[in-house]
Amino acid sequence: MTLTAAPADLVFERTDELGTAGHEQVVFCRDAASGLRAIIAIHDTRLGPALGGTRFYPYATESAALTDVLRLSQGMTHKAAAAGVPLGGGKAVIIGDPATVKTPALLAAYGRLVDSLSGRYITAGDVGTSAQDLDVVATATRHVVGSNGGSGDSGFSTAYGVFSALRAAAEHRWGADGLRGRRVGVEGVGKVGAQLVGLLLEEGAEVTVSDASGDALARVLERHPRVTIRHAVLDAPLDVYAPCALGATLTPGSVDAIRASIVCGAANNQLLDSSVAPLLRRRDITWVPDYVANAGGLIQVGGEIWERTADEVRGDIARIADTVRAILRRSDDGDLLPSEVAAEIVAERLAAAGEGSRG
Repeated sequence: MTLTAAPADLVFERTDELGTAGHEQVVFCRDAASGLRAIIAIHDTRLGPALGGTRFYPYATESAALTDVLRLSQGMTHKAAAAGVPLGGGKAVIIGDPATVKTPALLAAYGRLVDSLSGRYITAGDVGTSAQDLDVVATATRHVVGSNGGSGDSGFSTAYGVFSALRAAAEHRWGADGLRGRRVGVEGVGKVGAQLVGLLLEEGAEVTVSDASGDALARVLERHPRVTIRHAVLDAPLDVYAPCALGATLTPGSVDAIRASIVCGAANNQLLDSSVAPLLRRRDITWVPDYVANAGGLIQVGGEIWERTADEVRGDIARIADTVRAILRRSDDGDLLPSEVAAEIVAERLAAAGEGSRG
């Protein structure tokens, strides 16, 4: 296994917003025997050890993989701070198609990579990795959460957090009825989106879904025959757009196409960049910052570390709604964007932790 630092021109001298993100450590790994190609990014450890999932994805280029892991790890710092969880932000990506290159040997090699960081980074599941995969990773390191041997898959916890955030935003926008009778479009019905669909239907919402996978759509339709399927939901006539697939669907161009009044979902890094947030406000669209809404999975696996009960974890996740209410009230009172309020909360909590604990 070969470990290298990231090339300076791809991290330290970037010209995009990530150039000033302040990542503490970025490690590249290649394991010739198993075919592992992975990157781990540790963004900030002032609040605690960096925790974040492992995304297994067939990135077109190494540069695309690096950009994704840098953005995702920064998002994990924000997510933990906004949720009040004493953890730092980190993330990992494994480059390749999990359907063709994922093997026990590769997962074990990845576990050894995680272990080499001596607990500075704790890994969990993400797109392309499952609790079963984490069981294999756990054979090579104890710095893993969310395996079947631990608290298990975090899909429902993430969905429940998003649902709690959505309900709070709907009540803020429309009053006590909240989501009841509202048209919600869920983009992406994988292990999180599919769970969110069920919660929305139970709440009395009308649900429309889209997904690139026909199999995923068939599974949701079989379980929930009342859902409507569309090729795309972003521009559909909806009250709520819930992006639950990959990020960056909110762009200067796509904002003009959105017909919903609320955007809130499980996808990470929904904004192409920070310039999109004021465009949403200009169109009177309430956007709940993704790292606030989708913290349920982090809260679950963090609870595993601190040995909290399932009921305690569910209560912690439900309190995401309180955070959303506070952000939206503070946004209205101070004429600030919700993203600006959330960023202030994160900055306050990181500053309170102090530079002395970093690294």
